[in-house]
Amino acid sequence: MTVKKIKLYFNTLKHLRQRQISYRLWYFLRNRWRKQTGFKYNFAENSPLSKKLIFEPSIAAPNSFSVENGFTFLNLNKKFDSVINWEYSDYGKLWTYNLTYFDFLNQNPKNTEGSNFALILEDFIEKLPQLKNATEPFPIALRSINWIKYFVQNKVQNATYDRSLFQQYQILADNIEYHLLGNHLLENGFSMLFGAVYFQNNDFWTLAHKILSEELEEQILDDGAHFELCPMYHKIMLFRTLDCYNLLNNNLFDVGFGMSDVGSSTHPTSQIPNLTSSPPSVFLEKYEHLKELLAEKAALMLGWLENMTYTDGTTPHFGDSTDGIAPSSQELFEYAKRLSIKPLRHPLSSSGFRRLKNTHFDLLAKVGKIGPDYILGHAHADSLSFELRINETPFLVDMGISTYETNDRRLLERATASHNTVEINNKNSSEVWSSFRVGNRANSKILADTPTQLSAEHNGYKTFGVNHLRTFQLSENSLNIIDQTRKNRPAKAHFHFPPTLSLRLDNNTIYFDGGEIDFLMREKHNTFVEKIELADYLLPPQYNTFATAKKVIVTFKSTLHTRIKHV
Repeated sequence: MTVKKIKLYFNTLKHLRQRQISYRLWYFLRNRWRKQTGFKYNFAENSPLSKKLIFEPSIAAPNSFSVENGFTFLNLNKKFDSVINWEYSDYGKLWTYNLTYFDFLNQNPKNTEGSNFALILEDFIEKLPQLKNATEPFPIALRSINWIKYFVQNKVQNATYDRSLFQQYQILADNIEYHLLGNHLLENGFSMLFGAVYFQNNDFWTLAHKILSEELEEQILDDGAHFELCPMYHKIMLFRTLDCYNLLNNNLFDVGFGMSDVGSSTHPTSQIPNLTSSPPSVFLEKYEHLKELLAEKAALMLGWLENMTYTDGTTPHFGDSTDGIAPSSQELFEYAKRLSIKPLRHPLSSSGFRRLKNTHFDLLAKVGKIGPDYILGHAHADSLSFELRINETPFLVDMGISTYETNDRRLLERATASHNTVEINNKNSSEVWSSFRVGNRANSKILADTPTQLSAEHNGYKTFGVNHLRTFQLSENSLNIIDQTRKNRPAKAHFHFPPTLSLRLDNNTIYFDGGEIDFLMREKHNTFVEKIELADYLLPPQYNTFATAKKVIVTFKSTLHTRIKHV
């Protein structure tokens, strides 16, 4: 291993929490021991009886299944001729995961008429003991929620399904993703809560309560953002939070967790076996606290989503975000309304996002951290990047993502040059590598924050003795962007436009329908522009889809003054 690679690993691992390291080591040693001793989970074990639950209509899953075993995930289609290959890997691991999530059970029933989900479930259950990807904790967590929602909504009660589901929950409980933390751990907690209510299981409840009460406080920031700072994952975590509130709010009396008159002949304590060893009053207090916590965090998350949603209902593609995966903002707002949860809107603050807006311009900028230091799997080298809309129409866009595979495309989409920000010495501002790793990372600080001016600086290029300082100045008909590197280093400013926008470069000015972009070159601005390029790039609007669009690359030294004018 080279010295450079050792430094890369060190700068990545030094930010991990002790809990992550300990569990990585524990799971590694335990798995080695289990392999040598021939350990296997008992898929034939009986399960407790499931309970009839009430669940308000949720948000339908995207259409991904068609009759005769046709599946579409990540915009990649596969039709299995007769038997489903649950380990199908030609499209990558994320596609295989999606196949085993069973989201398709909860898509619009109109699009699944004629489908025999019973045969699909039975086939999966029969093959599950031999499957590798499907028995990993994350797919189990998502699949279990989907199964329970489907069983409840369709009044399915089947001992075979319950036996398999209960065993899957035991596997999940035995492999909680403490080695990853972040959204994975939160998903584990959400799922364990569904299992606790569905099976009236004390162990599941205790684990779910501990994870959710700790992680919701940790992962939801003061302004309501999910701390991994990806709008797509924020919407997914909000969806799960609303589902869990739905579950607890509608089953407080039905499943025996809560009793209006504990000990009465109507609700004797003997009706809640294996639920909790705590006195009923103590348990009810925890139950109500968790329900209130879910409602509180959902309201905060809804408020942040309002702050980050454009007038057309879409959200920016910062970090690992794209369209077609998470529910839309409108779907989430409507679902929350059905649950009587109102958005609690605070100004953007701790998430590090800011929004400048007037009659013509709508700018969303990322001027904070790229994510939590100990889990940057979904972070990009995008410090001080931004998206811009003019007259409610996309003008400057974030590239987003098309893949999670470990390849050159994944590295490109995480790179500084793929965002609307400044790249120095052809290097990334944060050391993104592999699919989900970050070594050295930029730290940003906000220097000015008013309704018309935003200024921030990051130190991602400190190894070159350079900081990037960016200032946005908003007026009625123009947006000025001042980039300073403070030293005479080669720098490139990147600007990415949507495919719908036509651009023309003429004499250092970019012309578009309704305005122009000037790169001011007057000496009094201390601006040294060396080159302006208009180039093509591939914009992925969703996973595995691409559209050719234009980008502008401006090579400069010291200072760049960009003025976007609306005329």
